[in-house]
Amino acid sequence: MKKILSALFFCIGFFLFAQSVPTKVYESPNYSVTLPDGWKVTNDNDIVNIFPNNHIGAITISEYHGLNLPKTETKKFILALYQSPDDEKKVTSRNGKKGYTEYFYEYTDEKEKLVWLTRVFQKDKDLFLISVNCKKQYWNGNYMKLFREAFESFKIKQ
Repeated sequence: MKKILSALFFCIGFFLFAQSVPTKVYESPNYSVTLPDGWKVTNDNDIVNIFPNNHIGAITISEYHGLNLPKTETKKFILALYQSPDDEKKVTSRNGKKGYTEYFYEYTDEKEKLVWLTRVFQKDKDLFLISVNCKKQYWNGNYMKLFREAFESFKIKQ
């Protein structure tokens, strides 16, 4: 019984005192994203890249306005980004907040040894494309957690 209680208190203590990674918020006029403090952000012609100092991966955010892409073609568009042979059924979609349709796709490029996550938010002629790419060997533990948290923190302001 003492061993069980000791293990239980150890686990509780570990979770209570585990350090969380400090974060900062990147703000654009149309969206925001929370990222780990210390990660770099570049903005090249409104294409934002967010990455850790060791460059093992990146989050890329692009926004398009006035884009004439029918919703019936969006899944094909996402698959074409990776020249993926996957069926369109692998790209999931749902009605999101603020009238946007949200698409999600996860792809592993075995040739380049990269893991890709992609989210697309589409409403009328506005489209936000958020992707994560990370070297497959690092897609575990803490890096996967940090990339996913930043990726999922993306919020459209409008």
